[in-house]
Formats: sequence, C-alpha cells, structure tokens
Amino acid sequence: MVFSSPLFLFLFLPIVLAVYLLLPGIRSKNFWLLLASLIFYAWGEISFVFLLLASTMMNYGLGLWIGRSEIPRRRKLAVAVAVAINVGILAVFKYANLVVHSLNSLFHLQIPAPKISLPIGISFFTFHALSYVVDIYRRKWTAARDPKDVALYIFFFPQLVAGPILRWNAIAPQLLQREFRSEVFAEGVRRFVGGLAKKMIIANAVALPADQIFALPASELSTGTAWFGIFCYTVQIYFDFSGYSDMAVGLGKMFGFTFIENFNFPYVAQSIKDFWRRWHISLSSWFRDYVYIPLGGNRVSEARNHLNLVAVFFLCGLWHGASWTFVAWGLYHGMFLVLERTRWGGWLEKFPRPLRHGYVIFVVMMGWVLFRADTFTGAAHYFAALFGANPVVQAQPLHRYLGNEVVWALCLGAAFSLPLFGGVKDLGKKLGEKFPPTGQLVYYGLGQAIEIVLVLALLLISSAWLAGGTYNPFIYFRF
Repeated sequence: MVFSSPLFLFLFLPIVLAVYLLLPGIRSKNFWLLLASLIFYAWGEISFVFLLLASTMMNYGLGLWIGRSEIPRRRKLAVAVAVAINVGILAVFKYANLVVHSLNSLFHLQIPAPKISLPIGISFFTFHALSYVVDIYRRKWTAARDPKDVALYIFFFPQLVAGPILRWNAIAPQLLQREFRSEVFAEGVRRFVGGLAKKMIIANAVALPADQIFALPASELSTGTAWFGIFCYTVQIYFDFSGYSDMAVGLGKMFGFTFIENFNFPYVAQSIKDFWRRWHISLSSWFRDYVYIPLGGNRVSEARNHLNLVAVFFLCGLWHGASWTFVAWGLYHGMFLVLERTRWGGWLEKFPRPLRHGYVIFVVMMGWVLFRADTFTGAAHYFAALFGANPVVQAQPLHRYLGNEVVWALCLGAAFSLPLFGGVKDLGKKLGEKFPPTGQLVYYGLGQAIEIVLVLALLLISSAWLAGGTYNPFIYFRF
C-alpha cells in the first residue's frame, strides 16, 4: 500500500485517523498505530511481516543487553553483535544475488542465483534498527521497556516504506508524550496534500516519457531526445521522493510526531557538498553520524579524510540498490566531494552563482544517468547519445514525448524546485503588518481562506488523477 493510492487515501487513512482521535491515552493510541502499521505493511507482503517482527524483537533484546551492560567490553560486544545481525539480514535479502552474479562473471562460475525476494523498505527498516541499538550504546537514549515501542518506532507506517530515516533518540520521547494541536494537524494536512500534488501532478507526468526514453535502444536515441529524457528524470526523482517525504512528514504531524525534514531545495545548491546537505537529508546525516564521524571524519589526515568520504559514498550507493551502477553513482558523488576539498573547491567558490549552479545541475544530471540505467552498457549508450556520439539509425522523434501535460509538469517542476512559496509567504506577512489591526484580521483571514481553497483544489486534482488510473510509479519503493 502506498500513499498515492485510492485505498490509502480514501479508506485506510480516514479510518486510522478517526480511531486514533477517539482513543484515550498515549498507550492506546500507540497500540492502534502499531496495529495499523502492521496492516499497512502486510497488505503488500504479509509473509515478511513475521520476519520483520522477529528482527524487531531481536533488536529489543539486544537493546536491553546494551543498555544494562556497564562494562565497556561487553557493551562493545553487544553492539557489534547487533550491527552484525542487522547488516547480515540486509546483506542476505538485498545483496545475495549481486554477490552470486558478480562471482559468476569474474570467475566464470555457474553458481545458481538464490531465489530471495526483497522485503519492501528493508533498507529503511535496517537503518532504523541500527539507529536504535547504536543510540542506546552511545547513551543518547535508554532502551525501550516495552517492545511495542520498538515495533512502532520501526513499523510506523508514514516512514516504513521510504523514510525519512528517523533516530531513536528523536522519536523515543514522542512515543511517551505528545499532544494534539489543531494548528499542527492542519499543517500536517497541508504538507500531505502538497506532497501528494508533487507526486501526482509533477512526478507522474514526467515519469512516462522518462521511462520510455531510457528504454529506447541506442539506435533510436538522438541527442535531443536523450537530453529531454534526463531532464524528465531529474524532475521526476526529486518530486517523486520529496513528495513522498512531504506526505510522510505531514502524516507524522497529524498523529503528533515531528519528523526530520528530508529535502531542502537541493537543485539550488552551489556545490555537490551543498547538494548533499539538501538531498535526502536523513540519509546523508545518518551516514555522517554513524559512519563518517566514527571513521575519523575531519579529524584525520587529508588522505584518510578523502578515503573516508569515498567509503561513505560507496556505502551510500550500495544502500540504494544491489547493482554496481548504484555503487558507481555513489563513488561518482564521492569523487566530486573529494575534488571540492582540493583547490578546485576554492576556485569554485570564486565562480559567479549561476556558474556554480550550472556546475551542480550538470554533475547531478550526469549522475542520474548512472542511477537510472540498468547496466553500465545502457549508461554508456545514454552518455554517448547525450554528447552526440551515438550511431543513430532511426531516431524516435522528440515531439512524441512532448505532450502538454509533460511541458506543464516540467515548468512547474522548474518553478517549485526553487524556494518560491516561502518567499511569497514572507512577503505576504510583511504586507499584512502594514495594515491597521482591523485590516490585518481581514487580510490574514482572506489569506487563510485562499490557502484552504488551494489545498482543496490540489487534493481534488490529485484525487482525479488517482481515479483516472494515471501512470503512478514510485522510485524509492524498491529500496
């Protein structure tokens, strides 16, 4: 079950919200949310619910062991066991096939590939579990007394499938105490509807041409069509994932939780370092705090620091998928982060802002080719097409993909990649302050009415697209 589906929007969410608001006490509310989260996950993969529940109970027990151990050696042993088991589960389910295929290719073996299905959201699930045991080890928060608290932290449906990645020390206090406030609930609704509109109106509109163009054989891929395809994918992946993150943050607010923001207009970044401060913030900050800093961070030699960056982005690429193209994408970004710590970074800071922005967009778009391509051969053909080096026999005409809907989506994507809405709200606030008190009441009342109308309009348009059965892929669903 995904957020952008009629089943979730018109049945699951209204029922869960209604019961939640009627239940008394934080414990009963938490139990209801846990039950709803298990149903949410089991709707698509009931067989894996028992695996993830077993893993949750294991982490609950390991957390108690780590929390009660006062002897440093025992605590280190306990956390090492916890990390090894969690990473081992992820490796078996996500990377076993990659290892077998790689061994067969390198050594010309005939090892049969294991038939292992990938549980949805296992990467996010594993990182939550690791955060739980490591935060207890670091004494950032205590181990949960009730296993249901651990289960809700890991299974909570707004973040279960695609994040954002939450920290135990941030969520644990909210499991024990939170309050319902109408203004926070209203903000949650606005965030959810805004994220749904991002997904349905922008991301889905450009997803079809992006998928069609990347599926073209090299002999039919012209330079213009290739550039249009990567433009579409660049818009799609941002609005698809940030839209889903906005929906998750909004859902959290409806239930009284505060989640970490996952995106901060990454396409306005002025460097690749700045890009990763803005893109998938919960993941990049997780790798920073749980991998990069323990490896030494900036406190080591320059060469070791560069190696640490490369190692982190190797893991970042591998986290995204069991394919060497994802690893190459991670190393590609790691290379630019290392490069920006050399003289190139100093020169880059002296460039005019438009040039720095162009550099970031170009680097990121080239990286998306690796991210989107299924194989290195496919990526090589696409790069060749982008730079006019592809032998085209019969090119597919560009106008085949240039529908009005796609053009509008690209224009909206370009506009809403910029922090325009916040600027408009700030300007409106400054204008409102110039009115006398009575005028301010009318002004702000009118502004709220317009905002409600816009939210309702976006909800109706998105719902119409859902009802119409439009193309509705979700990129991060498989991670």
